[in-house]
Amino acid sequence: MMIIYKFSDEQIKQVHQLYQEVWWGKERTFEDTKRCIQGSQVCIGILNEKGRLIAFTRVISDFIYKAIIFDVIVSENYRTQGLGQQLMSLVKSHEQLRNVKHFELYCLPEMESFYRRFGFSTDIDGIKLMRCVNA
Repeated sequence: MMIIYKFSDEQIKQVHQLYQEVWWGKERTFEDTKRCIQGSQVCIGILNEKGRLIAFTRVISDFIYKAIIFDVIVSENYRTQGLGQQLMSLVKSHEQLRNVKHFELYCLPEMESFYRRFGFSTDIDGIKLMRCVNA
């Protein structure tokens, strides 16, 4: 397996294909995927032995106080092989992110136990997520 941090057009297509495997990514277009990758400060991919992208995540950060982890995806055929754990370890040990004070992410309730293994908690001193729709 090989770790990548820069993505060719072909690999961006493969990221888009990974989005199609998860319910929350099915409506993303290829163009959205490309812009998403270009707008993220850190992107990490894992390639299989044939050079095919099988896992992906991206991070937006100020590199001091906050780093928000997005889109932790492992291809359906490669789940339960530790690739999600590997992605999380790569994020937390990434040279540009090592000194960030807080990592944050969104997850479904069924994923909480996975992220707790990396020190994530829902106990954030009463802070609430707020959102508005951009019309």
